[in-house]
Amino acid sequence: MGTETTGISNGGAVTRRRACTCTKDDFSLRSRFRQTPSRLLDRVLTRSSAKAELEVKTRSGHEMKKTLSWWDLMWFGMGAVIGAGIFVLTGQEANQDAGPAVVLSYVVSGLSALLSVFCYTEFAVEIPVAGGSFAYLRVELGDFVAFIAAGNILLEYIIGGAAVARSWTSYFATLCSYKPVDFRIHAHSLAEGYNQLDPIAVVVIIIICAIAVFSTKASSRLNYVASVVHLLVIVFIIICGFINADTKNYVPFAPYGPRGIFRASAVLFFAYVGFDAVSTMAEETKNPARDIPIGLIGSMVTTSLYCLLAVTLCLMQPYTSIDPDAPFSRAFTQVGWNWAQYVVAAGALKGMTSVLLVSAVGQARYLTHIARTHMMPPWLAKVDQKTGTPINATVVMMVATAIIAFFTNLSILSNLLSISTLFIFMLVAVALLVRRYYVTGETSTENRNKLIVFLVLILGSSIATAAYWGISEKGWIAYCITAPTWFLSTLGLWLFVPQACTPKLWGVPLVPWLPSASIAINIFLLGSIDKDSFIRFAVWTVLLLVYYFFFGLHASYDTAKAYEVKGIQDGVYRKVEEGEVSSATKSGFEGVGGNAPTAPTL
Repeated sequence: MGTETTGISNGGAVTRRRACTCTKDDFSLRSRFRQTPSRLLDRVLTRSSAKAELEVKTRSGHEMKKTLSWWDLMWFGMGAVIGAGIFVLTGQEANQDAGPAVVLSYVVSGLSALLSVFCYTEFAVEIPVAGGSFAYLRVELGDFVAFIAAGNILLEYIIGGAAVARSWTSYFATLCSYKPVDFRIHAHSLAEGYNQLDPIAVVVIIIICAIAVFSTKASSRLNYVASVVHLLVIVFIIICGFINADTKNYVPFAPYGPRGIFRASAVLFFAYVGFDAVSTMAEETKNPARDIPIGLIGSMVTTSLYCLLAVTLCLMQPYTSIDPDAPFSRAFTQVGWNWAQYVVAAGALKGMTSVLLVSAVGQARYLTHIARTHMMPPWLAKVDQKTGTPINATVVMMVATAIIAFFTNLSILSNLLSISTLFIFMLVAVALLVRRYYVTGETSTENRNKLIVFLVLILGSSIATAAYWGISEKGWIAYCITAPTWFLSTLGLWLFVPQACTPKLWGVPLVPWLPSASIAINIFLLGSIDKDSFIRFAVWTVLLLVYYFFFGLHASYDTAKAYEVKGIQDGVYRKVEEGEVSSATKSGFEGVGGNAPTAPTL
């Protein structure tokens, strides 16, 4: 393998490989466990920079092709969100949690998604890399927080893809005049919720994987065609649904009360997670400053479509009669329009195909950027020279998605997905406040401390509100404390802490109010999710920590220090604590003594 030189160590050259390969020390069980506490502290306190995130792209060997415009991004966003969320979960939540008031659930989750879109847009414009929220959190909240978020990002995509693939089978069965259970294999020896095996979902995922690795632009064209057909079918559903509407079906409007509305909102947030994938395509966008805001915000037009479809479904039949698996197809059957169920099923299949395709493209780019930092094996960061796509990352993520889709029931998937998504969106909003109000070396210690206090109060009051909502059925006294605390904390941040960073290209309006509201509403929706989903979320987080302490921490630390030797003079890395001495200097990585790790994987 050819080598090249960079940096100074031992009076000589630091060796660096050109290919995206893993050193024998990166993921070895011989990792320096005795150094784990000091290394963990370094990773918690060390933040990356926008410049570093842009430079890290070189570790993929080849660049992704810049082929996408705002038009592509907007249709990617719309294709990503109009799928299983609206065509399956609407029926499930109307039937089980919200009744006709499911339309209000979509309004609440749509508002939360819109606030998150604003936060994502500022980051994506300023840091146009494939890492999406992982890169943003790395820059503002440090490596450790970014890794925990990264693990949940990957979980979000795997579960989301699996849920859509299983929904694909349900509508395909309807199109063939069968019930979904007829197309699944019942495994009696497996636990309930994991015993309906779905081979069709696996086949669909394999086909989507092949398309995603071929070309991003080709994926965009296919998504565009599928989304147009899908929108036509949605218009058909709305018009024909209103023709068969009966206002008596809207009584009672909210049979499960406010709690049912917010419980459904937390689950239906699943319907909006697709736009997150659009931010990962910034690296392949021709003009990020112009195209990303138009693409991301433009795709949120889907909120109005969600609300209209929810109203239509509940006007066509009583909420107690809605089929949770294929609600719209069965609704037309119940009103005597049997032929329409096939049109609806075909449209739903088109929509869910778009969701799977955008998900495959987005999740591979997340994994690619995470692997560039060596938190995951760096061979996953390789970009194919011919296709300009991350083939290894795409295949690995789709294999994981296929395994989950083969076994797991949709209701289990949707609840767990919403937790991961809401958690990440909350962190991105926190990161935006840190970005605006704290710049190392410029923000005074007094203002930094004020920022920390106000952030703790905003988070604490939001968590207290959500917790009280979750445990108290009829109480209200605590809200009289938590709500004013949130308001006064945000007001204090606005009045007493000057902004330290002004966006160069595009900025979120109404800071700190908008990101603070995003934090509050995301955490509140988390309080409406069931206990079992939190248990699964906790188990997954523990597994992430085990992996990080044994492997990811040491590999990413060595990689960061190797590149810090090269880039420390350029200010590529910075510390959260002002004036802190670089750990590279403390460790003798200046080039004297010869213990500097090699700069791997370029």
